[in-house]
Amino acid sequence: MSELIVYVDGFNLYHGLHEKYDRRFLWLDLEKLARSLRPYDQLIKVKYFTASVVNDPGALSRQDAYLQALSAHSGETVEIIKGRYQTKQKTCLQCGSSWTHYEEKETDVNIAVSLVADVATKTAASAVIISADSDLAPAVRKAKTLAPRTHIMAAFPPKRVSNELKTLMPASFHIGRAKFAGAQLPQQVVDPATGHVIHRPTKWA
Repeated sequence: MSELIVYVDGFNLYHGLHEKYDRRFLWLDLEKLARSLRPYDQLIKVKYFTASVVNDPGALSRQDAYLQALSAHSGETVEIIKGRYQTKQKTCLQCGSSWTHYEEKETDVNIAVSLVADVATKTAASAVIISADSDLAPAVRKAKTLAPRTHIMAAFPPKRVSNELKTLMPASFHIGRAKFAGAQLPQQVVDPATGHVIHRPTKWA
């Protein structure tokens, strides 16, 4: 049994789930999902990389509820690591109209730094990356160089795949519907420290 850390690209996972299943599986128990992916390893941490939603109060409220539920349900097993959104002005070259575009920043860098650090310090003997972002390939190469015996694989979200990551990690696979269906948080999550009840967002029902 080896020590396992699971790295979750929140942006990649959310949009893959939403495209494939709408909102059905967004209230996801990351700890339970992680354990189901490598049941014979010793899960020591799930690192969830995300960024706070901007310019959409409703979406931000649902995200905050989800992050609170994760922390209340799994405690220190799930670590939430936040990046940020960067604002960019874009202009249509044909019609000249402009709009504000929000681009998530730092998630891939944060995953890369965390993976390499954990492998270098021998914190993780096994790693699963839930993402299909090929920008993570250099970090995987470095991690494998630092610790060739570390077992690293990618678990691709729905509607997402990276051939480069598949080549680097031949044991990689797509996460199937049954895994998501079997790893849902309770409709109501109670924070054991405060007694606060966190409800699954109505829009995610």
